[in-house]
Amino acid sequence: MTTTDTSDLLDYDEVVERFDPVLGLEVHVELHTNTKMFCGCPTTFGAEPNTQVCPTCLGLPGSLPVVNGKGVESAIRIGLALNCEIAQWCRFARKNYFYPDQPKNFQTSQYDEPIAYNGHLDVVLEDGEVFRVEIERAHMEEDTGKSLHVGGSTGRIHGADYSLLDYNRAGVPLIEIVTKPVVGAGARAPEIAKAYVGALRDLLRALDVSDVRMDQGSLRCDANVSLMPKGASVFGTRTETKNVNSLRSVERAVRYEMRRHAAILVEGGEIVQETRHFDEATGTTSAGRRKETAEDYRYFPEPDLVPVAPSREWVEELRTTLPELPWERRKRVQQEWNLSDLELRDLVSAGALDLIASTVDAGAPADEARSWWVSYLAQQANSRGVELDALPITPAQLARVIALISEGALTNKLARQVVDGVLAGEGEPDEVVAARGLKVVSDDSALIAAVDEALAAQPDIAEKIRGGKVQAAGAVVGAVMKATKGQADAKRVRELILERCQ
Repeated sequence: MTTTDTSDLLDYDEVVERFDPVLGLEVHVELHTNTKMFCGCPTTFGAEPNTQVCPTCLGLPGSLPVVNGKGVESAIRIGLALNCEIAQWCRFARKNYFYPDQPKNFQTSQYDEPIAYNGHLDVVLEDGEVFRVEIERAHMEEDTGKSLHVGGSTGRIHGADYSLLDYNRAGVPLIEIVTKPVVGAGARAPEIAKAYVGALRDLLRALDVSDVRMDQGSLRCDANVSLMPKGASVFGTRTETKNVNSLRSVERAVRYEMRRHAAILVEGGEIVQETRHFDEATGTTSAGRRKETAEDYRYFPEPDLVPVAPSREWVEELRTTLPELPWERRKRVQQEWNLSDLELRDLVSAGALDLIASTVDAGAPADEARSWWVSYLAQQANSRGVELDALPITPAQLARVIALISEGALTNKLARQVVDGVLAGEGEPDEVVAARGLKVVSDDSALIAAVDEALAAQPDIAEKIRGGKVQAAGAVVGAVMKATKGQADAKRVRELILERCQ
């Protein structure tokens, strides 16, 4: 039996009543090193296809790899932050498979000797409950190229007219973080999967080892799901939903697969061990390929690379570089901002807390930073259908906008236009101000001319102001603001109106 129609799925409450879910989450993190893992090619995202390649990352005969030292350093720092043991000696291996996105026909990875292993990450759920996810390993490897299937309606190879290959990504440094089987999650399994990937993303951002942009593929989650009948002790057959690219989708994919597995099992069917593709539009998964085992990849030690043996002194030195971790930061800002547990959870749930804190760290007042992220920018994220932190504006850029407001160079209305310009990719806030001509008009001579023109156009209102009805000045202020395209300082305009009507 195959199940792709949501009407064929088992009700979720019945799923968790009859089965225990087991999860396994594999998260691939692209490091933002300047060069690739084993060669000197740049790693700039969005470059013209096949312009960031060389004989090494294309696997041409005679080329030899050299390990990226920054990549090793980042792997160790990630391992330390995940409470892992750091190997005193480890090595790379060749993972053999024959796909067009891997020009060498093998991927340089690590197999039985990862650089970091046996760790854990404590995940805080929305109601404050803490769930510990055990980490099996974090190992170094290289990314593959990218296939683009042209034609058809799905963007996948089935139904496509032809395929294009871009090897710019081949060789980009990756850290793969693999959990141990996650058991005991019960009905909260989808929520825990989402919270784990979110916590991991926050941690990696704090370490400044990756931009963790799920929308750009620099953080990708493969979600493994299986079900055991209640009381059973042997894990069920798993499926692996590949390359899920948003937190919400991680939760939806896990929930869908749990319901799909259960529907098959209660009818006496068998789960096929395979990869699955998640469809963002429908919230469903579809079959990919039969899932290989480790033996199918024919791992063997990479003969062209020496082992990696980080000294204990270096590891301890790197431990001192770990920043304040996200959960520690949250406790601190909760106290500093006097937030209730509910307010804190709301900000964390919205993905706003760390963005606000970073904006404050960049010099903005906390209340103004909070207002921007939870109101105007949250609206922008909703309209674009992306997570808040996927918006193309940084906390430092927002802090600069807020500073321009406090300096009197921008009004709130103009500031929103500046933010719109940054979101549209028009540059830094000051560049947007200059390009769009948005700076507040503060020159009195220009303002007086606009005020006199507005008063002359509304003589009856001017007479009321002269008669002591100062509240009537609002209509003139509005006229001046309209004439100056919102760039006048409204407070100063009002002062000038009252002066001119004395």
